[in-house]
Amino acid sequence: MRMNSARGVLSGVILAATLAGCVTVGDPRHLKPVPPKLVASMQANGMTVSDPILIRVFKKEAELEVWKRDRTGQYALLKTYPVCRWSGQLGPKMQEGDRQTPEGFYTVRAGQMNPNSAYYLSLDLGFPNALDWALGRTGSALMIHGACSSSGCFAMTDDGAAELFALAREAIKGGQEAFQVQSFPFRMTPENLAEHRASPHIAFWRNLKEGSDHFEAARQPPKVASCGRRYVFNASSNNPGARFDAGAACPVYTVEAGTAMMVAAKQARDEAQVRDLVAAGRTAVSYTYVDGSMHPSFREILRRSGSARLQALTSGTVEVSRPETALAEPKVTPAGPTPAWTSSTVQNDGT
Repeated sequence: MRMNSARGVLSGVILAATLAGCVTVGDPRHLKPVPPKLVASMQANGMTVSDPILIRVFKKEAELEVWKRDRTGQYALLKTYPVCRWSGQLGPKMQEGDRQTPEGFYTVRAGQMNPNSAYYLSLDLGFPNALDWALGRTGSALMIHGACSSSGCFAMTDDGAAELFALAREAIKGGQEAFQVQSFPFRMTPENLAEHRASPHIAFWRNLKEGSDHFEAARQPPKVASCGRRYVFNASSNNPGARFDAGAACPVYTVEAGTAMMVAAKQARDEAQVRDLVAAGRTAVSYTYVDGSMHPSFREILRRSGSARLQALTSGTVEVSRPETALAEPKVTPAGPTPAWTSSTVQNDGT
């Protein structure tokens, strides 16, 4: 008991040091409260400020969702934030310096919350995770942070980062040891899967969709492990002595029957829709970004007011690639009909 008590005290000290941290005296950015409007939304949906959270990010749509556990014990969507900037292309991060924002399932603990970030405030995703390591993927300091500039991160503007930091801080103070961040190339809909079926990343994306389906079916953060160089979700080894190793073959495992049935039913519905879309002539499309993108709301700010107004929302620079075409609408090439299983290209000249 004394050992557990000592560990509890130590954890409290570490948490306080992390969240109150070595910050400039008089700079309370990391202590900003959750906005009253957001607190009222929680109360209306049976949530408290200290209830656990989960974050989902979608690169193509440039949106970040915060989900929160409600009084039923399930997670419900609290708020969707526009992402001001992400970099790279759709697809996982492969190596240090490739400017790719990661895709996968990550865990954020108190020690990964930086109140002294150069980009206002930040949450370190913890890349590379065990599967990334097994696949030889390299990189560091991949964050969700303020400002509107990205080199492999999700930049949210300072206001967005402050809200996210406050939500994470209160959930951890309320007893959540760590929260899950699910990072996807796009929303895992049948339409997106049909459009991206010719991508070289499609097998990896279908694996990500399994985790998305587990969450959407049960409204609970899936238990994430990896083996056989892929993710497995809510899996329990049939042999108590066996372990999940990302680089080794999977042990024989079981998924709880109720969850497995819900996930299987959802996957069957989605696959049927994908087949129908392809049969109806949905074109396989590849999206090529100059260097990432931003939510349309931020492109509109740039269009109407230029970078000065957007700069005012951030502590860093506003990064815009090829500004002479940055606000152009996506163009589809080549023109004319394309066979259902042939990939065409959508050139997105956004930032």
